[in-house]
Amino acid sequence: MSSNTQRSFGWLALLTAIVAAVTFGVVALLVNIFERKQEARNPFVKVAEVTEVSTDPKPWGLNFPQQYEDYLKTVNDDYTDFGGNHALPPSKLEKHPWLKRLFAGYAFSIDYREARGHAHMLSDQEVTKRVTEVQQAGACLHCHASIIPTYRRIGLESMGKEATEEALTEGYQWDAVLAGFQAVSQKNYEEVHAELTKTPDGVTKAEDGDPHMGGAHPVSCIDCHDPETMSIRVTRPGFILGIDKLAKSDAPVPHLPSIQEWRDKGSKGNYDPNTMATRQEMRSFVCGQCHVEYYCANKMTLTFPWSNGLKMEQLEAEWDSTEFPDGGKFYDYVHKETGTKVYKAQHPEFELWSQGIHARSGVSCSDCHMPYEKKGATKVSSHWVRSPMLNINKACQTCHNIPEQEIVDRVAVIQDRTEQLIDRAAAAMTEMLDAIITAQEAGVSDDDLAPVRDLQRKAMWRLDYIASENSKGFHARQEAARILAESVDYSRQAIAMCYKLMGPSAPADVAKMIDEADRLASLAESN
Repeated sequence: MSSNTQRSFGWLALLTAIVAAVTFGVVALLVNIFERKQEARNPFVKVAEVTEVSTDPKPWGLNFPQQYEDYLKTVNDDYTDFGGNHALPPSKLEKHPWLKRLFAGYAFSIDYREARGHAHMLSDQEVTKRVTEVQQAGACLHCHASIIPTYRRIGLESMGKEATEEALTEGYQWDAVLAGFQAVSQKNYEEVHAELTKTPDGVTKAEDGDPHMGGAHPVSCIDCHDPETMSIRVTRPGFILGIDKLAKSDAPVPHLPSIQEWRDKGSKGNYDPNTMATRQEMRSFVCGQCHVEYYCANKMTLTFPWSNGLKMEQLEAEWDSTEFPDGGKFYDYVHKETGTKVYKAQHPEFELWSQGIHARSGVSCSDCHMPYEKKGATKVSSHWVRSPMLNINKACQTCHNIPEQEIVDRVAVIQDRTEQLIDRAAAAMTEMLDAIITAQEAGVSDDDLAPVRDLQRKAMWRLDYIASENSKGFHARQEAARILAESVDYSRQAIAMCYKLMGPSAPADVAKMIDEADRLASLAESN
């Protein structure tokens, strides 16, 4: 065989090898594309049955292992200065002693700690001194526990209907859930907690005669997802009633377009977020079920104060006009040092977010706290719910094309300045309390102190509103600063009024300042 023939066979073999390699690569690519398309088309494989009683997240985890794995990570979130996990959550009372005076006469003056991840939300509540040393209302389990099947069971029983496990799995059943919610809202914590274990959880199999049909679980999959379709949903009656009140108000809600659309169409019936809201709105609504201001003691049914809007003063206006069923004016607690009936803000993240630039720009809670991520060919929302500062690349830099450190620095500036304003408002608040106590000791009557008490209520509500909100001003920095400035102003007004009411009994230096102020005011009027 000539050298030319050998060379030709060599080139032929090489060409064959190249074609084979290219063919193999193309086939492999097409197979991979096909598999990814199938993966995207079928994002999960159903290996366990979940129903409307599946409050235990474990069966859901068999169908959605990635999401369940992320959910479990909330047990071990890194601790941050403004929220996160810790072996024992740091005490806010030790870090900020003024909180004890703010909450004097309320259980938060006994035990008040930093928040932890969702997986801790029930167990932490079960051991706090606010529950173990003080009689608490069971209404707070509306958010701390996976409680909807329990509401449904109690509601069906109160309606004289069958409440077997099979009956409990037959859909959400709004009428029954609402009836159960109303039935337990004024019961104590231990009673309602015991009811949780009387409801099937989809896993526990009780023996005959054992009243414990299931376990008590923190918020889990069923609270935000329909077990049939897996679509996002809201389940909390407090939110469903509250968002309907908001929709029926005249308050502008540019960040919630579906509400405006419902209004434009005539506001017929009730606003139903599960059928009318956009998916992007739902990615905030599921969080707004609990991260809100509400009344959750036992003098009336748990209430979201949204009939006037979502601004701080609009919530305050609803509380001002609210009466308890016995006809008495609404209040959260009687301040132990002054005897004033005051309001207690819970954790109004949803309301403050609603006043900020992110809400106005269409950014949902989940976009930052549960950002989308790619898992194979599937785009999923991370269920590792945590501070965006622990996941800046996915939570922030999707929109903000700036270095990570710059984002960290910007957030630090906002939160540090808010913290400084909180401290100033707290200083003014404690001086106000001292002035009221001094006025009482000087013999100023309760009738004369009535306008002072109104100022005290306003000052303390505003301070508590921002101090209890967990973003330290980040959700709406200008709104947070405005509210804290009003708190300082109302505290100072109350102080001045106290000393003026005391007259000659006021401290000498204060009396001199008041006289000088009166003199200058008279001169101004005469001119």
